[in-house]
Amino acid sequence: MSTLAHTFHIPVMGTAFTIDSPLKVGKYGISSVVSIGDDELCEVMREHYAKQYQVPFESIDKSDTDYRAKRITAYLNLMQDILNQQFEELKKLPFEPDSDITKYFEMLPETSGLKQRYYSMLNESDLIKQTSMQQDLRQDMVCGDIDVNIMTKLDRDNIDKDNNPLPHGFSDALSALRGFANSKLSSSIVFSAGFNRRLYAYCEEFSDFFPDAFGKIKKKIVLKVSDFRSCLIQGKFLAKKGLWVSEYRIESGLNCGGHAFATDGFLLGPILEEFKQKKDSFFADLATLTNSVLETGSKFLLGDKPDAKVTVQGGIGTNQEDKFLFDYYNVDGTGWATPFLLVPEATVLDDHTRQQLIEAEEKDTYTSGISPLGVPFNAIQNTASEIQKFEKAETKRPGSPCPKGYLISNTTYSKRPVCTASTFFQKRELEQLNSQKESISEEEYNNRRFKIIDKACLCEDLAASALIVNDIQNKRPLNTAICAGPNVAYFTKISSLKEMVSHIYGRINLIKKPDLRPNMFIKELKLYLTHFEKEVQSILSNPTEKQCKSLQAFRDNLFDGIHYYQSLVPQMVQHAVEFTDQLKQDLTTLTADLDALTEKYSIVLKPAKVIA
Repeated sequence: MSTLAHTFHIPVMGTAFTIDSPLKVGKYGISSVVSIGDDELCEVMREHYAKQYQVPFESIDKSDTDYRAKRITAYLNLMQDILNQQFEELKKLPFEPDSDITKYFEMLPETSGLKQRYYSMLNESDLIKQTSMQQDLRQDMVCGDIDVNIMTKLDRDNIDKDNNPLPHGFSDALSALRGFANSKLSSSIVFSAGFNRRLYAYCEEFSDFFPDAFGKIKKKIVLKVSDFRSCLIQGKFLAKKGLWVSEYRIESGLNCGGHAFATDGFLLGPILEEFKQKKDSFFADLATLTNSVLETGSKFLLGDKPDAKVTVQGGIGTNQEDKFLFDYYNVDGTGWATPFLLVPEATVLDDHTRQQLIEAEEKDTYTSGISPLGVPFNAIQNTASEIQKFEKAETKRPGSPCPKGYLISNTTYSKRPVCTASTFFQKRELEQLNSQKESISEEEYNNRRFKIIDKACLCEDLAASALIVNDIQNKRPLNTAICAGPNVAYFTKISSLKEMVSHIYGRINLIKKPDLRPNMFIKELKLYLTHFEKEVQSILSNPTEKQCKSLQAFRDNLFDGIHYYQSLVPQMVQHAVEFTDQLKQDLTTLTADLDALTEKYSIVLKPAKVIA
């Protein structure tokens, strides 16, 4: 039986937007995920909260060999101490209309046994019995978890003060893992953005990732995956080391915030269907494998029923969608991210950028090329970050000084990797482009120039909001970049935490014009069609046979997904008939659109296979 108070969690958003979310929502039983990729941000936030809660603070300087891990440990420990204090104070409050303890219970889902007991307490006329019931409720309240996230691709190897390479254990990802492992937290670490073998193997070094004598795991592993095959490969790799994955967090490839890791045309619905059909046998096989490794290593075994959850996130926007994911796909939880960017009680974001999100329409959300990693990045138009980078380029000072360097990867102009958003890289790229200006068309020149200067300093700009909101001084200009998903276009006002939670559970509706918002599966499909056309266009000038076959397989996977949804429509919608009709109409339209793309780009696409 789950010990969680809520059926949803707040996923990680950027580096700053959920950096202190546990201290905002944890006392209400809501779990949230903190990015531990930016140790500098963790350090300044630790100092900020140490002052706020009058806790002694001693800075951890970069001269310390293991400063990155120690900063992360110190920040996580402080958050846990503060959250424990908040929670204990909340539990002591009287059950009065405006008190936080009342808010705690009012926000619980109606399916919660604790919520039903709360209602019984309210209806109890005997004051002595009511007081006793209140005490029992207090004892059974649970706090939200402080979960953390590591983006596995961000694993820079580091050097010491004399420019000598440090051992692998001091790489960015491994030192962040060590920071979490050495903390007092009993929660989960979410690995996102791909398979990092040395990072996963490093978990073996810490006993908290293994079961105790009761089969419980203090620090759990969560994998964010895009398909079942990925979960199979990564889950087995970890199991062979005696490491159990407690949760597989499935995220839409494109209908999400931040970096968009598109699949090869595999859509969320069919992916969830595969998990639904295979997860029980998969978990059983993995438990057997994990226990055999643990037994060989003379370690404690997993309990009879180890935590084995499948959750889903990416583009969920209504209670009907949330409920369908639970009822049909039997998921164990959902993640709601982007809508919480409009909840100041839950996330940190400067007022200007939050207002931009309120005003954002569909046309303002787009999959950008701003990430130095070269991965599509969901963003909105005209952020402070975007305006600043183009202004700098026009004044012949393109790029960023790259003060943090978490996203370095390119060695075109140097032996050591640099960031493609850096001034060092962009100046050299522009010089090379300008030397070719006379030999290429103006259109090609402008396109190539835009791709160079479009890269943003995400290390700085995704962290800016935390500094702006908390009035933390910074030597460098603060200009916010935002990683909202397309779902933001359908939420049009600042909401309280209680309002957003009530929206999730279907008690109220925060989407003012629901007829303009497509079903989450339809939205993802539309995004994939747009992405597919961009992929086709990128090879038109010189297509290879391998590229053509790959894109045809991509297109066929989209058709398979459409046919899957067509068969699912009667079960997807359990409300208005006109909504069912809209889904059918959307699928028919998108089928025609995909057929049209096949005909338009017949030079690289053969006719689609016919499905009876």
